[in-house]
Amino acid sequence: MWPWGHLALAYLVYSLYSHVGRGHRPTAATALVVAVGSQFPDLVDKPLAWTLSVLPSGRSLAHSLLVLVPLVALLYSVTRVRGENEEPLVVAFGVGAIAHTFADALYSLVALEFRQAGFMLWPAVAPLEYEVEQSFLAHFALVDLSPELYFEFLLVAVALVVWRADGYPGLATVLALPGRAWRGVTGAE
Repeated sequence: MWPWGHLALAYLVYSLYSHVGRGHRPTAATALVVAVGSQFPDLVDKPLAWTLSVLPSGRSLAHSLLVLVPLVALLYSVTRVRGENEEPLVVAFGVGAIAHTFADALYSLVALEFRQAGFMLWPAVAPLEYEVEQSFLAHFALVDLSPELYFEFLLVAVALVVWRADGYPGLATVLALPGRAWRGVTGAE
């Protein structure tokens, strides 16, 4: 799945969780953390595999449930011990990152090609050999108009409708960043 599909799916899952499980809309902070979490597996695995050749695949370490679930559990435990009420942020990150992994496996699981989804259990299941892309730009050059891409655009449209209904959480924070950065550079308050 492409970055926009990961973001859309993760936001939809988190918004549903937030409304049903917590009884309120996502906050600005949780929406932004979901966004980061939704990209986390690719931001870790792809550079480590493509650029540094440290990992065997662009879907291995940070795409593995055997790594992600303990990582999220550890982060959750640490925030509970610290007592700073940051658990919602950890849950938002976990939803984003784990939704990413399931989204990458979605088409394989629907097609009942379970071996293609083996990365979800890396290193217990060896990764498939993919054609090695050397960069994010080379990867984006592979975008083609396919039913999967149209499905992802549909996900984005639905996520935008839900995000609007939720009050655009996080938008004001993101829009304020350039002004904050400028004030930091100039020293103006």
